[in-house]
Amino acid sequence: MKQRSIIFLQVVVVLIGIGALVFLLWEPHIEGRNINSTVWEIYFNDPFLAFAYFASIPFFVGIYNCFKLLGFFGKDKTFSNESLKSLRIIKLCAIATIFFVFIGEIFILANRENEDPSGGVFIGLLIVTASIIITFLSKKFEKIILRKLA
Repeated sequence: MKQRSIIFLQVVVVLIGIGALVFLLWEPHIEGRNINSTVWEIYFNDPFLAFAYFASIPFFVGIYNCFKLLGFFGKDKTFSNESLKSLRIIKLCAIATIFFVFIGEIFILANRENEDPSGGVFIGLLIVTASIIITFLSKKFEKIILRKLA
């Protein structure tokens, strides 16, 4: 790949990470039940929000490793052990994200007092679908790299 393309993709990955972080910090303030709450009530009285922040750790680790993987592509280390390690970490982070989303969906469905859970369930399904695709692609790329290294 050309260096410009790799830098562009790295910028896109960084922007995705920044966008996700901004969404995680901004969304609780506009959520329906938190509209008149103080910052303390929003962040320290909601166990689901704490779980969501904890569950987002694999996403950000995966984003970091995607950035590293693109750096390996730029240094012509596409078929190296470092890129293989990054791909495995990305795959494990996607699997962990699927696991955390399922736990979150169970929490949403179990605690739906007077609220419609369809929005949260739909977002969860979108995240699971994207994570399954990422898991599948990283496994395929991992096999390709293993074939080239052997």
